[in-house]
Amino acid sequence: MKERVVIVCPGRGTYTKETLGYLKKYRPQQNEFIHTLDEKRLALGEPTLTQLDDEPVFKPQLHTKGENASALIYACSYADFMSLDPDRYEIVAVTGNSMGWYIACAVAGVLDVHGAFEVINTMGSMMKEKIIGGQIIYPILDDQWKKDFARVQSTENALLEVNQQADCEAYISIELGGYLVIGGNQKALEALMKRLPKIENYPFQLVNHAAFHTPLLHQTSQKAFEILSKDLFQRPQVPLIDGRGHIWSPYSTDLEEIYQYTFDHQVVQPYNFTQAITVCLKEFCPDRVILLGPGNSLGGAIGQILVQNKWLNINSKNDFSERQKADPFLISLGKTS
Repeated sequence: MKERVVIVCPGRGTYTKETLGYLKKYRPQQNEFIHTLDEKRLALGEPTLTQLDDEPVFKPQLHTKGENASALIYACSYADFMSLDPDRYEIVAVTGNSMGWYIACAVAGVLDVHGAFEVINTMGSMMKEKIIGGQIIYPILDDQWKKDFARVQSTENALLEVNQQADCEAYISIELGGYLVIGGNQKALEALMKRLPKIENYPFQLVNHAAFHTPLLHQTSQKAFEILSKDLFQRPQVPLIDGRGHIWSPYSTDLEEIYQYTFDHQVVQPYNFTQAITVCLKEFCPDRVILLGPGNSLGGAIGQILVQNKWLNINSKNDFSERQKADPFLISLGKTS
């Protein structure tokens, strides 16, 4: 009997110095797919994904640029998806985090391989000249992955205070398990970095990340509608869960609605990854969750969401660790390949 699985697609920040060479090392069997993307990149005058993946050292100013990072992550994730054994797994739902929504659309069949590349490369290249704002990340859980309500309150108070300062604009951008990602203009982010209590290495600003999922990106949203056609979109082949926790069904998805969501709400409104995973668990009750590579940066966030929902009697970080050792509920391809 096949295992029923939910597929989770990662977002920006997952192709790092630790995952450099991912395509060459783990997915050489997908050479035709990678070659297709390389040809598209060459036609656009951009370095190929093979060239980027083959670099001897990770170069932040090269590999984290939106136009390079987005396409690299798509290639790694989709190659991982193509490597899954269809005789072993039944995919019951697909979701993703932030940019991972576009990859999830590809995995679920809303975008074909070429359409997904067009969307991801276009959206990743929107800010070649200048990045709009940025994002910082901050933890809101204690050591055992229980919500620290005092920390949540202090974060909300800091946001409120900073937004009252002249020329400051910041918003909760992503709810990411035990973390809040805050997007805003640089003046607001610098003020928050000073105001939020230091917790180990937090808060810190994500490299080359724009203020996605905030109103600061209205212009990017409008530009996306001008460049990217609704004709790229099809109904999903499996249920697809978005950043609100909404389920897009193969039987009832309206193409105009999913097109509007992808380039409007998904760009300028908060992305609730916590809610997306919660819906996947409660509505589809999978045997496992499979996190596509590169890397395993969402592994902890997914574990934290399991604790939050007391899923499979996982009530703490220790419970999650013990479950993963005995019978992994979360399979991270970027970690186990």
